[in-house]
Amino acid sequence: MAHTLPRRDRLAILSGLLGISLLAWAYLIYMAAGMERMTADSLLRLRPWGTIDFALMFVMWAVMMVGMMVPTAIPMTMIYAAVARKAQGQGAPLAPAAIFVSGYVVVWTGFSLAATFCQWILDQAALLSPMMVTNSPALGALLLIGAGVYQMTPAKNACLRHCRAPAHFFASQWLPGRWGAFRLGLVHGAYCLGCCWILMGLLFVGGVMNLLWIGAITAFVLLEKVLPFGDLGGRLAGVAMIVLGLLVLIGG
Repeated sequence: MAHTLPRRDRLAILSGLLGISLLAWAYLIYMAAGMERMTADSLLRLRPWGTIDFALMFVMWAVMMVGMMVPTAIPMTMIYAAVARKAQGQGAPLAPAAIFVSGYVVVWTGFSLAATFCQWILDQAALLSPMMVTNSPALGALLLIGAGVYQMTPAKNACLRHCRAPAHFFASQWLPGRWGAFRLGLVHGAYCLGCCWILMGLLFVGGVMNLLWIGAITAFVLLEKVLPFGDLGGRLAGVAMIVLGLLVLIGG
């Protein structure tokens, strides 16, 4: 359905979403480079979190989620814009795609707050290295096993089904106007969060600021949503996560 959009509209949406994502990645690269410049001595002397530290970590997570998840929302955003244009032709008010995307981002911003709390708890329990990687093989193994098991659950499958079937999603959730567009973004974000929330926990395994790891998780989420056999691939990846987690647990 997205192909029914005028080429100008498709380019505007694509450039806007990719631009937002690239800005987020630029910020992450800047932060990662800053951490690499820190000496081992300065890392060891990091003080406990204060309010500003928490706020900065929240900003880091929020920007990271924008960089990771906005690209995965491009197909759904294109289809939303096509449906909205068709609805406008039938007399319904047209709400810009930006409003749909803003609802989606709000959901992941809320997740970022929860992720910041989790990181603070792990840091207080001395389960994270200064580079934000778990220093506990048991915790890393449990995160891998948990993510793998979740790939097989009905909840995961139900959320992924909505992400992979945009026509059914819009048919069942469509509401006209700006609030309708924002609500659609919230609902889509909630389904997307239901698909991916535990995968974000794997950032503590590979490194919260490991850019290659962040990119790998982003690619996995996108491919799982758009490939013809992405759901099957996701379950096979879940098996691999479980096996790897068990190996880490035995080896640890």
